[in-house]
Amino acid sequence: MTGAVRVVAVPGLGLSVPVARRTLDRLPGVTGAVVLLPGYGRRAPRGTPVAPEKLARLLLERLPAGDPVVLVGHSASCQVVAEAAVQAPGRVAALVLVGPTTDPRAATWPALVGRWLRTAAHERPGQIPLLVRAYARTGLPSMARGMDAARRHRLAATVAAVACPVLVVRGRHDAICPADWAAALASGTGDGRAETLPAGAHMVPITYADTLAARIAAFLDERVVSA
Repeated sequence: MTGAVRVVAVPGLGLSVPVARRTLDRLPGVTGAVVLLPGYGRRAPRGTPVAPEKLARLLLERLPAGDPVVLVGHSASCQVVAEAAVQAPGRVAALVLVGPTTDPRAATWPALVGRWLRTAAHERPGQIPLLVRAYARTGLPSMARGMDAARRHRLAATVAAVACPVLVVRGRHDAICPADWAAALASGTGDGRAETLPAGAHMVPITYADTLAARIAAFLDERVVSA
């Protein structure tokens, strides 16, 4: 990839800067930053707004000044970055949605848990210590409040209103973000594409960071640098 691109990542629910950095640091020619939000790397005490629309406003306040940036979301934070792109289209050059939630077919708690269990069977056990540290920092109550808000949010309607290029990418064994859901999100935009990595599940930013970064770099080179 050639040219300077500014990328801002928001970690998934309960995740951390080191998780997001695994992918960001593998993107060539990129100035990368990570923004933590309530429920997404930061604690969200009771009463803290955690709806994607509200968190998007907070994210926009924390974006660097200057040229538009590429926003990268993972899991539930995809809903936050998509809302930011709709609220301030002039500040977002492109969106990368990695394993986005919430498929409306799995918006109830039992359905979410079922998909998580099917996905967990394909995750690498070696990531557990990193996840434990990240989840401890955010706190399970904060994560639960964040997920409860995310499961009520309708991402497809938000993505349909996005004006910039959109990449939806998922791991091969990600039951939380099945292939048809990813494809539906991408096809609902004016300039979207969906890709499935050859391996991995929901935590591909940890387990397949090299492969994920390569796909993101190719997308940025084609749709941002060369645009």
